[in-house]
Amino acid sequence: MNRLTALALAAVMMSVPLLAQTRTTSEKPLPAGLPMAKPEEVGMSSDRLARIRVAMQRYVDRKEVPGVVTLVARRGKVVHFEAIGFRDAEAKTAMTADTIFRIASMTKPIASVALMMLYEEGYFLLTDPISKWLPEFADMKVALPAPPGERIGAPYKLVPAARPITIKHVLTHTAGLPNSYRGFTVAEYTKATAKVKPDETMADRVKRIAKLPLNFHPGDAWEYGPGTDVVGLLVEKISGMSLDEFFRKRIFEPLGMKDTYFYLPASKVDRLAALYQPDAEANNRIKLTEAPTAESRWVKEPHTLFSGAGGLVSTAADYVRFHQMMLNSGELNGVRLLGRKTVELMTTNHIGDLSVWLTGPGYGFGLGYSVIKDVGQAAVTSSVGTYGWGGAFCTYFWVDPVEEMVGVVMTQVSPYTHLNIRQEFQVLANQAIVDSGKKSNSNHSAAP
Repeated sequence: MNRLTALALAAVMMSVPLLAQTRTTSEKPLPAGLPMAKPEEVGMSSDRLARIRVAMQRYVDRKEVPGVVTLVARRGKVVHFEAIGFRDAEAKTAMTADTIFRIASMTKPIASVALMMLYEEGYFLLTDPISKWLPEFADMKVALPAPPGERIGAPYKLVPAARPITIKHVLTHTAGLPNSYRGFTVAEYTKATAKVKPDETMADRVKRIAKLPLNFHPGDAWEYGPGTDVVGLLVEKISGMSLDEFFRKRIFEPLGMKDTYFYLPASKVDRLAALYQPDAEANNRIKLTEAPTAESRWVKEPHTLFSGAGGLVSTAADYVRFHQMMLNSGELNGVRLLGRKTVELMTTNHIGDLSVWLTGPGYGFGLGYSVIKDVGQAAVTSSVGTYGWGGAFCTYFWVDPVEEMVGVVMTQVSPYTHLNIRQEFQVLANQAIVDSGKKSNSNHSAAP
């Protein structure tokens, strides 16, 4: 099959809503430029990978999700790339492989990599206090329960933080920063993070957060919060660029991530997925919460608030390129963002036995990633050392260095905790591995 024929075939496949878009012809790229391979060439089973479509279709048929894009890569080759259902269920617009999704907290690993790129350039150590660049975080206080019998005119008392907040703390969610769901200052945090002016910046928001007391002494616990927004602000302070500019010039353009933005250009709005939520009165069938139009907050100006914790939109194709770079020890197609030792540092557990309650037992946390410590406790088929994270609109990825594998699943439903679609996709991808487990000696640096 010549290149023109292959591209024409791919175009036909993408025009049919419910037709599988998986390509298995060795080394033939899709229009997105992703190297493809037959699953059997990298130790996986085509028949077993076909189970992914069947399982994802069940979610679409039950109207629990509008549509899904799934992608599996192993040893630097994509062996499964499929879109089913609808990008916009109301308009009956087919889901396609190049659909653009709100990836929310899947922004966090990218922001963490950005900061670690500056770490490699000698700007800081992980043990440095963030107050060196953000003086509003000096002399922080911790809110503790008011002791019985102590005269305090508030539900909590303030004590000096036992130690400064370090860069490592904000990368690992151990800084003690307030958040929207735990601690004494939930109402105050909600007010502090509300947009108070049209041209709000993250520096404005973080200054308000820094005025609130911490939920615990830095390093004493793991608690999901706004730490990665602080990470993004540190990138801005240290580099002298906006986070948007840093991402674009230092990460997206070098890696060929052409569809990843903080704010989507109007010319690409027709590829943005609609956003849904479960309708409790209709057996959790989806109902529209945000149409994919130029009025979406992910498109509409002003473009001044760049959230390292959750601001990006992207595609499965772009996102797998970023994490193939991580799997390749910091390099993709001749472009190196990080050194091997830094990738190893980021993807090891940094928090000891602190509980990562959001993932459940068996997980630790690295610099921007959850990390599997114990496969049995985690109850997953991935390997020890697998790292990943998800987004609030039901997107998810993982990287398994032992199996040399990256998986990405994207849909748009929030909240999504009533669904097992993310976990089931990971099972379905891993059960398709059929080789002996011995690593190939071939060069895997040619990647998506």
